[in-house]
Amino acid sequence: MNMKNKRLYKSSVNCMLCGVCGGIAEYFDIDPTLVRLAWILLTFFGGSGILAYIIAAIVIPRG
Repeated sequence: MNMKNKRLYKSSVNCMLCGVCGGIAEYFDIDPTLVRLAWILLTFFGGSGILAYIIAAIVIPRG
């Protein structure tokens, strides 16, 4: 797929909570589990993961 035509959407297929991690994984063509693990690490070690997820769930459109 051409990178110019790619858009970031929340996933309806790889959805656990809101589909944010699944949508990011589909956008970058990687395993959604890796994105979820990275998000968990960001939450526990950085502390900003929960706020970032809430903002992403609001801002990213449903695909």
